[in-house]
Amino acid sequence: MTETLEERLALRPPSVGAMLLEQVRASGPREAFRYLDGKNWVSLSWDQTKDRVFELAAGLMALGLQHEDRVAIASNTRIEWILADLAVMCAGGATTTVYPTTQHEDVAYILGDSQSKIVIAEDDLQVAKVLDHLHQLPELITIVLLDGKVDHEKVTSWEQLTIAGRAYLAEHPTSVDDAIAKVGPDSLSTLIYTSGTTGRPKGVELVHDSWTYEGAAIEEMKDLLSKEDLQYLWLPLSHVFGKALIAVQLKIGFATAVDGVIERIVDNLGQVHPTFMAGAPRIFEKVRAKVMMGASSGVKGKIFDWAFSIGRKTSAIRLEGRYPTGLLGVQYKMADRLVFSKIKERMGGNIRFFISGSAALSREVQEWFFAADLRVLEGYGLTETSAASFVNDPRTPRFGTVGPPVPGTQVKIAPDGEILIKGPGVMRGYHNHPQATAEVLADGWLATGDIGELDAEGYLRITDRKKDLIKTSGGKYVAPQKVEGVVKAASPYISQIIVHGEGRKYVSALIALDPEAINEWAAAHGQAGKSYEELAQSGEVRTMIETFINEANKNLERWETIKKFEILPNELSVEDGEVTPSLKIRRKAVEKKYEDMLNSLYED
Repeated sequence: MTETLEERLALRPPSVGAMLLEQVRASGPREAFRYLDGKNWVSLSWDQTKDRVFELAAGLMALGLQHEDRVAIASNTRIEWILADLAVMCAGGATTTVYPTTQHEDVAYILGDSQSKIVIAEDDLQVAKVLDHLHQLPELITIVLLDGKVDHEKVTSWEQLTIAGRAYLAEHPTSVDDAIAKVGPDSLSTLIYTSGTTGRPKGVELVHDSWTYEGAAIEEMKDLLSKEDLQYLWLPLSHVFGKALIAVQLKIGFATAVDGVIERIVDNLGQVHPTFMAGAPRIFEKVRAKVMMGASSGVKGKIFDWAFSIGRKTSAIRLEGRYPTGLLGVQYKMADRLVFSKIKERMGGNIRFFISGSAALSREVQEWFFAADLRVLEGYGLTETSAASFVNDPRTPRFGTVGPPVPGTQVKIAPDGEILIKGPGVMRGYHNHPQATAEVLADGWLATGDIGELDAEGYLRITDRKKDLIKTSGGKYVAPQKVEGVVKAASPYISQIIVHGEGRKYVSALIALDPEAINEWAAAHGQAGKSYEELAQSGEVRTMIETFINEANKNLERWETIKKFEILPNELSVEDGEVTPSLKIRRKAVEKKYEDMLNSLYED
């Protein structure tokens, strides 16, 4: 008798620790993780991963960690982050995630609100953020330091934690197994504090069942991923997207190469040769811009343009799973040999697909990559839904959509267009915020705050944020994300754009230039050596950007077109509070900071 989807999903392990043990039994000597030790890549098998996780879990228990006690991790993405997170969950605790870019006051707030007992800190800077606010953290037991010198009574080292764990296991050999056995599907697993575009961050409570479900749901998408795949992981593990990718790995059993240094992504792809990688849209936008600028003129530029024209002509055929034949087939093979193969080789040569999430990816970027025979699949989810609620299948992608819901997740569209989601991935609630929880959760349905529509086959298209819709003084509604996506796709020199126009008679924009791209432009146009700010004020740069905006306006409705714009003196940054750690623009903060500049755009 064939099992139903519900029956198969119901067979998932009761906890993340149990899921890890299940994979260790199935794949013990196989590679689980790969990480950089100096300049060399080092591998960990599943057996070795379990041993290190158990030592760390026992070390946490030796420090006094109890069931559902919180352990905060303040670190960039690295192998120790993953091992610590798994150790916390295997010890029966729950991980509080802290972005390493989080400012001192917010770190104190998160640690206090979550009542974290232990902090695992990457370096002296992260330790200082905690020590500066010790008087606000009476429940804090200790800080575990990954890199640096221990010089405070509240601080211990990663090595000391491991040594303590070994000693604890020697005295209590079944302690970690016993702790895993006590953890159930509804036990708190993770507190992820949403960076938010306004106000204090809220802690999203995700239970063990959230992660085991994510793994089981992606496994249900048959042949999407297998044990033979190799993931390259650089995403912040403080973000729900990165955490979901590890959950999927624990269930399916593929290996993951880990390095959170963004500047090393392209070089590492050439060394690791992964089969898939996930990222935020900005990464794919930057890759596209860099490739386009590298072949923008001369014979090379003409060959490049010809190849992509052929790639676009064949896209519809290849989306149907067929290969172009006849003259078009010969031309496509030539385009691949001359141009596309070199781009794919730069990406490691083995990429089956990329996954884009965290923010909206423009259709133009997807189509550009597909023309070059590289699939960038858009997915969708929130911190409140454990990330992966929708994802395109690489075999049947639909550009401009985030795909159908993953198995076991339900979706419906409210009368006002808001997307509602229900399923095991939906959060338990906001930590210490019952009213905020009640505002977004009703009968198991989560109100996402996003506006969207479903096509006949159940593929979801996101049109905008519910609260971001602009209404001009003429009564026309404008979706900023749509306009911003069209403009960014038109120019490789635009890094960030903020569309403005609420209550105004037309739409305007603030634009930040891509530093690397604009420096290359400057070198090619006799302005090498000029600073970013000088280039931003240059009349030639303004004229160039205006040309791209005029081109983008041709693809927008009349009331959506950008009538005026200003170029900002610098890129928007996390440090200045203009961008969240997950690279979402804090619109209100930016509009407040540049209020005078925006007002000037509406002066007659």
